Amino acid sequence: MKKLILMFAAIAAVSFASCGNKQAEAEKAKADSIRIADSIAAVEAAAAEAAAAAADTTATDSAAVVAE
Repeated sequence: MKKLILMFAAIAAVSFASCGNKQAEAEKAKADSIRIADSIAAVEAAAAEAAAAAADTTATDSAAVVAE
């Protein structure tokens, strides 16, 4: 009878531990997703800024050519 109770307790402990690990893994995956999304947003913002700067330079160069 003691072995049965110990076996039940061990199974319950493993079940609770595995559920906790799944939650921790899910939280880590969510944090990784947020980090990746933030990185992508930063790269896209830098690219947009560079494109805007290039467009401003092109417009300035074109205006200088027309003025000549």
